[in-house]
Amino acid sequence: MRVLIAGGGPSGATLAALLAEQGWTVTLADVLPSPSRNAYSSAALPLAEADRLHIPHHCRSAPWCGWQLLDPAGLEHQWWAGDPLGVVLDFAAFRSHLWRRVQRAGAELLCGWRVSLQQLRATSADVLLTSSDGAVRSCTVDVLVDATGPGRVLLRQGGVAVDTTTDPLLTGEGVEWLLQGTPRTTARWRDRLSFMLGSNWVPHGYGWVFPMEADRLKVGVCRMAPLAGTSRALSVSLRELLQRCGLDDLPVLDRHGGRVSSTVNRQEKLGDGALWAVGDAASTANLLGGEGIRHAMDSATILGQCLLAGRPLLEYRTELMQHFGWRWRVANRLARRTWWGLDDPSADRRMARLIQGLSGQASAEGLSNLLFQYRFERYGWRLLPYLI
Repeated sequence: MRVLIAGGGPSGATLAALLAEQGWTVTLADVLPSPSRNAYSSAALPLAEADRLHIPHHCRSAPWCGWQLLDPAGLEHQWWAGDPLGVVLDFAAFRSHLWRRVQRAGAELLCGWRVSLQQLRATSADVLLTSSDGAVRSCTVDVLVDATGPGRVLLRQGGVAVDTTTDPLLTGEGVEWLLQGTPRTTARWRDRLSFMLGSNWVPHGYGWVFPMEADRLKVGVCRMAPLAGTSRALSVSLRELLQRCGLDDLPVLDRHGGRVSSTVNRQEKLGDGALWAVGDAASTANLLGGEGIRHAMDSATILGQCLLAGRPLLEYRTELMQHFGWRWRVANRLARRTWWGLDDPSADRRMARLIQGLSGQASAEGLSNLLFQYRFERYGWRLLPYLI
């Protein structure tokens, strides 16, 4: 079987390596010329998940053992554990690791190449590959995989309905800066994940400060607004956040940005004929916290198993639904209600009550289970009135 995967992120690279290791002929193409370009991902995940996914230690930039939420008034609320709860990844190093794995498995890796779908059939697809220097290649493949992320480039080219009125795509956008700090300027942000919640921080969204090695900080803002939402530039919110947090004088090492999109009920088609979707292109990004890496990798494993077993596209969709479960849909519904409505003082008051409720009920471990594992049973149901 000859496979072409468009997109070398966590899902595309994981799938390419998995299939190549099983003897399939695989080509992985990515528009980026190197894995260090546009390394946009806050990339915070639980320690157990980093171990489960076999993420090497050299890709783990900094551990964290606490949570810090700054409410709409700027008051700090903290939760601490005795041992590390998770890690913040160096996403550029992680993507480099994944690309090396792809090459070791024997797959062809094309950096700086764009994929265009020319013709889609039930059991094959004709594609055109164009490099950044103008070189052109055409080929026919048995399986074509869209791992292009929220853009869903190949799905759209193939005429697959990715955005329907019954289960429309919800889209968030974010910007993130990598700052160089000092032991003094990073002390307030070390060993914890910090989030800023409230419309006076970011209308329809939130801000964050994550620690990295060598006194570096990832600082960003993200929003998910309704169609008639705010027109305020995200860069304005980010600069204001930096100023309020006393980080506006730190040198900026890198600026990057990106989008995340998903449906609430995940009812959209995940491909057609020889075309399959994986990762963010298959709505695996969770909108409540904008998290995608581990879910994208899990979707790649599920798709790889389906392809190797010769299972049809419908079974792949069913297995994804079973893997993510009902909590996934609840989390995305909460995301839509929370971020769409976070745009006025009354919403800020609800958010403040939510944070205060968590302060009285949740431990650091419990908060991690709530936000990463979507364990609403213990804390979430009692907190829903603050959101609704």
